[in-house]
Amino acid sequence: MVDEDLNSLAEAHSVSTRYTDWRGHETAVSRDTLVAVLAALGVDASTPSAVRDELARLNARERAVPEPRGVPESLPPSPRSWGFTAQLYSVRSRGSWGMGDLRDLADLASWAGALGAGFVLVNPLHATEPAPPVGPSPYSPMSRRFASPLYLRVEDVPEYGALPDLERERVARLVAALRDGGEIIDRDAVWEAKRKALELTYRLPRTAARERDYERFREREGAPLTAFATWCALAEEQGTDWRRWPAELRDADGPAVAMAAKRLAERVGFHTWSQWQLDEQLGRAQEAARAAGMPIGIVHDLAVGVSQGSADAWMYRSLFAPGMSVGAPPDEFNQRGQDWGQPPWHPERLAEAGYAPFREMLAAALRHGGGLRLDHAMQVSRLWWVPEGRSPAEGTYVSYDRNALLSCLVAEAARTGAVIIGEDLGTVEPGLRADLAERGILGTTLLWFERDGDGRPQRPERWRELSLATVGTHDMPPITGILHGDHLALRNRLGLLTRPLEVEEDEHRRQLADQLELLHAEGLLGIPPAEIMKALDEGSTAYDEQVVAALHGFLARTPARLLGISLADAVGERRTQNQPGTTDEYPNWRVPLAGAEGHPVSLDELGGHRRVEAAIEPLRDWR
Repeated sequence: MVDEDLNSLAEAHSVSTRYTDWRGHETAVSRDTLVAVLAALGVDASTPSAVRDELARLNARERAVPEPRGVPESLPPSPRSWGFTAQLYSVRSRGSWGMGDLRDLADLASWAGALGAGFVLVNPLHATEPAPPVGPSPYSPMSRRFASPLYLRVEDVPEYGALPDLERERVARLVAALRDGGEIIDRDAVWEAKRKALELTYRLPRTAARERDYERFREREGAPLTAFATWCALAEEQGTDWRRWPAELRDADGPAVAMAAKRLAERVGFHTWSQWQLDEQLGRAQEAARAAGMPIGIVHDLAVGVSQGSADAWMYRSLFAPGMSVGAPPDEFNQRGQDWGQPPWHPERLAEAGYAPFREMLAAALRHGGGLRLDHAMQVSRLWWVPEGRSPAEGTYVSYDRNALLSCLVAEAARTGAVIIGEDLGTVEPGLRADLAERGILGTTLLWFERDGDGRPQRPERWRELSLATVGTHDMPPITGILHGDHLALRNRLGLLTRPLEVEEDEHRRQLADQLELLHAEGLLGIPPAEIMKALDEGSTAYDEQVVAALHGFLARTPARLLGISLADAVGERRTQNQPGTTDEYPNWRVPLAGAEGHPVSLDELGGHRRVEAAIEPLRDWR
């Protein structure tokens, strides 16, 4: 039983004592969870007397809430446009080193722009581990402030042209095996080769003009860049989880770290230089997008957080809540809930810091892009905190100053003229969608989730205007995988279902039949839905392409400002990039782009690709 004093103390610190689950049931948060979350906020609620003392202290002091100043209230409407969504690492070309890179992004944008696309939305390009093993998830990075040199195209570094022939041969040997591709993307092998090639290039002399550019970059990025590069150098030596370092190195501002930075000056310099190269290549990708006629260009993706042992968690240690992890409560597609293994910002300490790390992160993300997607848009309002050692279902919501965070977001976007998209799917706090819309921030409308009051697919005219409309997400199989129930077979094989497979399959068939009926009623699908369902039941792929095109035509009939077409859907891919609730059981975030038959599809093959042409035909005159 949770007592009233504990509830009052929790609510005073913006910790939810009750919440509404995905089925609409109100659920009480356990006493143990409240005590643990309050402890992470620096509040002792371990005993009734401690709770009373904390309440007395709370009543005795005034809590200052910073007021954002001098920022625009909202963003202008986004231009109506369609574009491709892609997991960049999966989009390989003849020139890339085993995974898609920033040259591939520039070429992808040029190709898409020629087709009439207004943007390309990619996965987060955040910094990864500087030494193996390199984590595969773009959504569990080492830093959200800096980017990953995995995405550099080595040959595009200006100094590379001066590399002596002998060393060029060495680089050619490094890349040869990677260009043969593989069924699974091996980031460790990619980084091992790129790191060696980049180190050779880093040692080459720079012109005076280039040296001045480098100096301006270092001045602009300031102390955070130095801190990040220092973490990278230490991580190479001590391991990529700072929590396992010697105690004296865990304090980013301590004298031991300053001494180590001097000792490791060459490595600190290399990681600083790598970020400069990323800044330049990111800029060229956006330039290519705009040169191709895109009104928006590259839309970057901002992960919810960083790994527990990451650079950001080390650099801003005092601004994170200890012993907590961000996740999500159980929902329809993840019925056990999710624990993302990421420390949450401490709401009060972040506010006391004037939200500086948050603002700097936004500025970096928007510097070379026309837009920004916020993965789990609730990060600007509340997050689901999971106490260490507990299941995701045993967490609770902790609220942040939504007005302050949205003001930071709008200010940075207005400064660069960027579009902001919030991924507001799943369990969304009341009022958040309205606040996002009022600020000119687009939401996300997902076809598979969009239903009316009777649980049937929502008619296109009833969809939100201020949104990015898509068919699916990176956490679900592409369209053809959904049609054939691949997601259910996979989740059943991995033991992730909470209901019998037969029940899930029956519900899936009903929902899919309803969607096909609506497509038919809209005149987008000429084949009788019963015929398609019969073919799917028999394992036939005969109608897959027609259904994909019909679903994209359906998106085009909605009033949504932006339409996102998954590149995986367009080429006929069936495999999902990520299966929530798994780590090594499925090759999450390591699946290279392939077609319907499972054969790899390279960036070089997209031009004139028959399935792609058919998939985007309904959108050609849409804008």
